[in-house]
Amino acid sequence: MDKSKKIEPRTLPGFMELLPESQIKFNEIKNTIKNVYERYGFLPLDTPIIEDSKILLAKAGGETEKQIYRFNKGENDLCLRFDLTVPLAKYVSQYQNELTFPFRRYQIGKVYRGEKQQRGRFREFYQCDIDIIGDETLSIINDAELPSIIYNVFKELNFGKFTICINNRKILNGLFQSLKLQESATDILRIIDKIDKIGKSEIVNEMKKIEVDEESIDTILKFISIDGTVQEKFMKLQELNIENDLFIEGITELQEVVKYIKMFGVPEEYFCIDLKIARGLDYYTGTVYETFLDEYKNLGSVCSGGRYDNLAEYYTDKKLPGVGISIGLTRLFYQLNEINLINSNKSSISNILIIPMEEKYMEESINVATYLRNNDVSTELYINDKKIKQKMKYADKLKIPYVLIIGEDEVESKLYTLKNMITGEQETLKVEEVVKKLNVKD
Repeated sequence: MDKSKKIEPRTLPGFMELLPESQIKFNEIKNTIKNVYERYGFLPLDTPIIEDSKILLAKAGGETEKQIYRFNKGENDLCLRFDLTVPLAKYVSQYQNELTFPFRRYQIGKVYRGEKQQRGRFREFYQCDIDIIGDETLSIINDAELPSIIYNVFKELNFGKFTICINNRKILNGLFQSLKLQESATDILRIIDKIDKIGKSEIVNEMKKIEVDEESIDTILKFISIDGTVQEKFMKLQELNIENDLFIEGITELQEVVKYIKMFGVPEEYFCIDLKIARGLDYYTGTVYETFLDEYKNLGSVCSGGRYDNLAEYYTDKKLPGVGISIGLTRLFYQLNEINLINSNKSSISNILIIPMEEKYMEESINVATYLRNNDVSTELYINDKKIKQKMKYADKLKIPYVLIIGEDEVESKLYTLKNMITGEQETLKVEEVVKKLNVKD
C-alpha cells in the first residue's frame, strides 16, 4: 500500500485508552467495587448504550442536553446514554410488575457526554452505580446502608483516609423557606460553595448583591459555620430556633441516618455532617452524600449520591422513591494515576508461563497447561519458536511470576522445573505440587 495513503492512528480527545499494565489495574479497581456491591445483595443490570431520544431527554435540560450525543439512523431519533439513572428509571417503569421491591441494582458501564475538552474530563467514561428503589415508600434505613457500602469500597481500594460527608436537602430547603428565600436558593448555594476560596466577607458582599437582607445573611452564616462533632452539630442546628416543618423533618431524618450508619459499622472518623452539601437542587430531596479523600480533597468528590422522591415520574404514575450513589471510575482512575497513587505493577494476568524447550515437547506442554488451567491457575503457553533466552525475557518483561520449563527430562520423569522469576529460585515439582505451590485449589 502507498505509504502516503496510510492513516495516522489516533484516539479521539476525551476517550481513554490504557496500556495493558494500566488496564489490569483499572479492572482490579472495577472488580473490587463490583464485589462489594454484590456482597450487599445488589443485582446486576445492563441497559442499552443507545436509547430512543424521547426516553433519555424526558428530564434533560440545560447543559446536560447540550452534551448529549444525538443522531438519526433511518427514521429513529437516538441518543447515547449520558448517565445510568435515566435508563434505570425507564427499566423500572417498564418492568415494575415483574420486579421485586425494594429493587436493589448495581450497574457498571460506560456513559457519554460531549464535554468541553479539558485535562481530566472525559466524553466516554465508566460509572459504577447502585440504587435502591421502593414501591411508594422506602425506609430511611436504606439511606444509612449506602455509607456503609462507600466505607467498604474505599477501605478495600486503599487510597488512604477518606470522609463521607452527609447532609439532608430538607434542612437546606427548610432554612430557605423560613427566610423566604426559596427563589434565591440556587444562587445562595452557589455563593456558599465558594466560601473556602473567597472568605466570609466576600460571601456577605455577594449575597447582598442578590438582595439577601442582613438578618438572613447572619442566619445563613451561623448555619454554615456550625462545626464540632456530629452530636454538637445537631445541638447547634436546634439552637438556631428555626420553626419550619421541613427543616425539623430534615434534622430528624439526618439523626436517624447517623444512628443507623453507626449500627452498620462505619467508624465516626470516616463520616461527618457537612451542612454546605447541596447536590442536585432539582433532583435530590433528602439525604445527600459526597466522599472525599482526606489527603487529596482537590480531586473533588470521588463518590456522590442521595435520596430522590420519584425516580420514574416521567414514565409512570407509580411513585418510586429511591436512594443511590455513583462512582465516576474513569475520572477517578485518571486523577489517582496523575498523582501516582495507583501502582500498576502487573503487565500480565498470568501466574505462570510454560516454556517448551523445543517444538517436540509441545504436546506435553499443552497437557500441563490444560491441567493448571483446569485447577484455576492463570497459565500462558509460549508457542512461538524462539531461543530460550528470548522466551525467558518475554516472561520477565511481562512480570509473570513463575516459569515452568519442559524438556526431555521433564517429559520422561513428569517432574517439572519451576522458576520463581522474582527470586531466581528453581525447584523440581510434580504438576500437582505446582498447583499447591501457587496457592490455588488442587
